[in-house]
Amino acid sequence: MRGFCRTLPAIAVALGGAACQAAATRPANPFLEDTRQLTFAGRRAGEGYFGPRDRRLVFQSERAPGNPFFQIYSFRLATGAVERISPGPGKTTCAWIHPDGERVLFASTHEDPAAERKEQRERERRKSPHHREYSWDFDPRFEIYQRRGPDGRIERLTNAAGYDAEGSYSPDGESILFASNRHAYGAGAPPEAAARREKHPELFMELYRKDLDTGEVTRLTHTRGYDGGPFFSADGARICWRRFSESGETAEIWTMRADGTAKRRLTDLGAISWAPFFHPSGDYLIFSSNPEGFGNFELYLIDAAGEHEPVRVTRTEGFDGLPAFSHDGDRLSWTSDRGAGEHGQIFLARWDDAAAREALDLPPRETATTRRAARERPKLSAPALERRVETLAGDAFGGRAPGTAGGRRATAYVAEHFERAGLRPAGSDGFFEPFSFPRGVELAEGNRLRLERAGKKAPRAPKPGAAWRPLAFSATGSFDAGEIVFAGYGIDAGKTDKQPAYDSYADVEAEGRWALVWRGLPPVSGERRHFLAPHASLRRKAYAARKNGARGLLVAPREPRDALPPIADDGAAGSSGLPAVLLRHALAERLIAASGRAVPEPEAGEAVTGFALAGWEASARIRLSQQTGTARNVVARLPGRDDDAEPVVLGAHVDHLGRGEGGASLADDGAGRVHPGADDNASGVAALMAVARRLADRGPFRRPILFAAFDAEELGLLGSSHFVERRSEEGADAPFAAHVNMDMIGSLHERLLVQGTASSPAWPRAIERANAPVALPLRPRADPYVPSDAMSFYTRGVPAIHLFTGAHDRYHTPRDTPETLNYAGLARIGALAARLVGGLAERAEPPDYEAVEREATGDRDFHLTATLGTIPDYSGGGRETEGLPLSGVAPEGPAAKAGLRGGDVVVELAGESIGDIYDYTYAIEGLAPGEGVTIVVERDGERLEREIVPERRE
Repeated sequence: MRGFCRTLPAIAVALGGAACQAAATRPANPFLEDTRQLTFAGRRAGEGYFGPRDRRLVFQSERAPGNPFFQIYSFRLATGAVERISPGPGKTTCAWIHPDGERVLFASTHEDPAAERKEQRERERRKSPHHREYSWDFDPRFEIYQRRGPDGRIERLTNAAGYDAEGSYSPDGESILFASNRHAYGAGAPPEAAARREKHPELFMELYRKDLDTGEVTRLTHTRGYDGGPFFSADGARICWRRFSESGETAEIWTMRADGTAKRRLTDLGAISWAPFFHPSGDYLIFSSNPEGFGNFELYLIDAAGEHEPVRVTRTEGFDGLPAFSHDGDRLSWTSDRGAGEHGQIFLARWDDAAAREALDLPPRETATTRRAARERPKLSAPALERRVETLAGDAFGGRAPGTAGGRRATAYVAEHFERAGLRPAGSDGFFEPFSFPRGVELAEGNRLRLERAGKKAPRAPKPGAAWRPLAFSATGSFDAGEIVFAGYGIDAGKTDKQPAYDSYADVEAEGRWALVWRGLPPVSGERRHFLAPHASLRRKAYAARKNGARGLLVAPREPRDALPPIADDGAAGSSGLPAVLLRHALAERLIAASGRAVPEPEAGEAVTGFALAGWEASARIRLSQQTGTARNVVARLPGRDDDAEPVVLGAHVDHLGRGEGGASLADDGAGRVHPGADDNASGVAALMAVARRLADRGPFRRPILFAAFDAEELGLLGSSHFVERRSEEGADAPFAAHVNMDMIGSLHERLLVQGTASSPAWPRAIERANAPVALPLRPRADPYVPSDAMSFYTRGVPAIHLFTGAHDRYHTPRDTPETLNYAGLARIGALAARLVGGLAERAEPPDYEAVEREATGDRDFHLTATLGTIPDYSGGGRETEGLPLSGVAPEGPAAKAGLRGGDVVVELAGESIGDIYDYTYAIEGLAPGEGVTIVVERDGERLEREIVPERRE
């Protein structure tokens, strides 16, 4: 590998170990734009060098099956196609593409008779928990080879005892540069060479040049210490390299003429400065160094004369190294561990030459080179996507709540588009796939709320539906009178590493009393608001009241409201376990005023002080009637050449929150106003329709493709669950090759999250290939348990990934509107999805499924440190009884060890009764890893009690 040795532990740690991840948000880099990860597959990759017309990179990667060492690959930037260049056995390193574009230079040990044994020894070494993550051994069996074009013929270019590697062609293609310690092995070797070369082979590393026509080899350096990593300048006049001190503790950047004369040291940082590379202009170089810390390698610039202090380019903790400019100087390739994995991968960015010259006090380029026009990236039409989002998020669709007129109009709109695209209907009713869902509840006869003050004549009971109404998840029955306490915003949020606790019940005794709380969030902003937001839902407030021993819950809006919102379900079955009602603001104000108290103004971020409403009592009788509705998925099919093969599924949920009637709205004044859901998820549906048309135009593919707009996702993944169940045999995995899900992809800023990559070992390579021409900045995340429709597929044995641009403060509010989206970014994400699905549909075999042991909670914002290894059944929203059904348990997880299994219904955990997914997740928040608790489940009508020991959540 160009420039590594075992005397350089800082570099070894940086490339081999898990470095700290870069912050999610950082200042814009003045030199780099559109930074994105190019390679994803394999354990690691690095040293990406551009071909003569910048159309491909040659690089090294540990991705060859069965071989733990690097092999050499070619990456075509326009298509993402990857071809292995090296033969396969042994070790390889340091490749370079000839100026003719046909030949590729690389170093290899494939002719070593012991190559297979060394591979086996390395595989065994890596199994040890104490193995070194990375080292470079200067294997003396390394020789330099070149592979010729179409016939793939491999020619050996060096043949000497010792290590020959780190090669590159001259710009005219007539000679090669390389590094070697061959002089330590020959007859004229220094007297101490035989004794020292086994332990310190790097001490004898020198630079050589070989004429490819005559075969003449010229030694260019003669200094003790490691000289390596040589490259020509673009005009062939000079050579850059790095020279390590004899101790190996420091290295500096040097240049010389192409004949080995006029050597010049450019840097004096007293650090490990290495991997230099000329800008095509020849005016400056880029290199890597660690003056900021032992393992923190960053990229730096230095002018070619060495007259200016080095200028820092990158500022990402961890490893950034091995930089290389494209031949036109417009792009930079380098190796970094800033991505999601533990090891280095190749990154690309656009390079700002003008900014570099300004930083180095260099004049503008005197000779302008012909700059190639910006690469044409495969995009969908951003204006067309914007029009579709505006339609879906428009008032005519009314927020697209499942089972409503607006929801039906939205699904009809998608079906019409699928039909125009020439796709075939694939639902149970043409393009539609209807299913029933728990629509919510209605007031039954006999509801009553009584608010009385001791010693006073009982006032007239307020009228249900006008002054108050039960919340949809309220317990039903008759509830005795109890005193009333005011508990601020009713939030009970424990502290985290970044946020202090917020406890509305700290100053009041709620045990056996009714708690009166304000609806929504307190007046906070920024990170504090994000921290409190998941604790501010009506469900969460009911849980907090029950946790603090309250007999019942009274919720009122903080500001005056003219009318109560209509009763509606909040998307999950099961009672909250206590009576919960919503009051008009005026009624709550009268209660507080009559008690002689005034609500104090809270200090910034602090809980509102609670107090008892002296003499006031509440009692209630609550009667609710469960209602059902009908939602419908929209499903279309693009037939395949092998139409019996398992199809690939591209999906996005079409529904949203309507007018915010349910508890899922995060707006303080959201109920009654249309929640447009532009990002969530008109963005995904717009892309789904565009990709469907594009792939229909390009098909047929080997495999069929299903396009699905799922309904009722906001109610608990109901549409996707129905979709999967309908196509699954009893107890069998779903018959799909793979699933790609798009949910909230309209707010691309820094990166696109690709979640669920651990669901199949095929994903890294598929993503790498698909993204090559699209050039999106990606952030892969392994965890396949994502609370969106991808979950319905993964839990039934289907490899599934989820595309997501991240949460924002418009989420689940009326402010999620079309003008806030990034449509150019949405077009690029759609292009990525099209390439992903198209590539999967051309596979002869479906991707392998990978089972992952991980807790799935069903909420994006819970803060869990413990896991039980259970997989909740997200389609359980249709149950009228209490409890959380499980669709499965993770192998060898706590639940499996406790004897739980799919089909069990959790009804109690750690003494907390479980009514639904919310109760279950809240209860898990209070568990400590390693401390056993009791879990109670119902199985086939029998109540079973088990001890379960939570494990630490990774």
